[in-house]
Amino acid sequence: MQSIKLHPVGAISVKTEGSGLKLLPPLSLYIHLPWCLKKCPYCDFNSHEHPKDIPEAQYLSALERDLESALPGIWGRPIQTIFIGGGTPSLFSSQAIDQLLTMVRARLKVAPDAEVTMEANPGTFEAEKFAAYRDAGVNRLSIGVQSFNNEHLKALGRIHDASQATAAAALVAEVYATWNIDLMYGLPNQNIEQALADLKQAIACDAPHISLYNLTLEPNTYFASHPPTLPDDDTIATMQEQLQTVLVAAGYQRYEVSAWSKPGHQSRHNKNYWEFGDYLGIGAGAHSKISSAADIRRQIRFRTPQQYMEQALSGAPMSQDLAVAAVELPFEFMLNALRLVDGVDNSLFEDRTGLSILAVQSSLNQALGKKLLETSPNRLRATPQGMLFLNELQSLFL
Repeated sequence: MQSIKLHPVGAISVKTEGSGLKLLPPLSLYIHLPWCLKKCPYCDFNSHEHPKDIPEAQYLSALERDLESALPGIWGRPIQTIFIGGGTPSLFSSQAIDQLLTMVRARLKVAPDAEVTMEANPGTFEAEKFAAYRDAGVNRLSIGVQSFNNEHLKALGRIHDASQATAAAALVAEVYATWNIDLMYGLPNQNIEQALADLKQAIACDAPHISLYNLTLEPNTYFASHPPTLPDDDTIATMQEQLQTVLVAAGYQRYEVSAWSKPGHQSRHNKNYWEFGDYLGIGAGAHSKISSAADIRRQIRFRTPQQYMEQALSGAPMSQDLAVAAVELPFEFMLNALRLVDGVDNSLFEDRTGLSILAVQSSLNQALGKKLLETSPNRLRATPQGMLFLNELQSLFL
């Protein structure tokens, strides 16, 4: 791994040995709004408990500077999807979101049918804001429900209760044609019946898309240093199997490890990540992956909102640029693509990395021998066993 150097965003292109992309991947835009009402004990995202008054105007000005400084690196490329994440973006006023998306459209070529997703918390919902977000250009909402059980919501440190979650889902369904519920299982002291009850409630809300995650204890979180009592591995495995059975019976299709949708409601933004597409990330702690004909680079914006705003508004560097070595590209590609249930064509590996599929032949042979990868000669796709042991499969490409 090469050392990290600081540069103004978009001002320098870091050469990547071995890359030779013939076609640039689709490009998405991620915008990070970093504040929450309260930091959840399981959360390892770049989120910060908000001050008394969120500095909306100052942060929007910083985002504008950030985007303008990034333009040389993506000039002329259309934006296929936009994702406003956090934090809790729904803490921002509808006027701020409208101003933000207007600023984006004035500087970037946004596809007419672009998917524009925004995350929201059931504890910050107002019916008027939902409609105003839609009018501002948001056409997909993702609500962080996590559970419909008050005991488990309290254990997770969520600011909403079950009734607020159900009410929020009903409101979203009235305003948005496509939307998502985030749900967790394997919660502290949760049993199988409770996990199934959560999922059945999400299905009863008629959510077109459900993201279903197993709670894991991530480093540098409160739960990591103060671990709660979680279900054992056998119970988790049974939960997962029964939850999947219920989803299939309800007409949902699994297209990624944790993503289930009804036909026509897959997340286009997330799918671009999994297919190793490009994305520009602006905002505190945002990540970018930008390709060109000769190089692939990653950028990481400064994490703390105050430092990020100070750097952006003063015209100083606000990100770290990291060269991606050719030897690292196979693992980065497989880390994403093998999460997809249908996998990807071999040609996508070559198109997105600039490398021949022969570069990973040894790893492919190991995966085939372990029965973690299907034997299709033209497709990279995990077997059901490979999906269960995805970390092991991905690690073969390190």
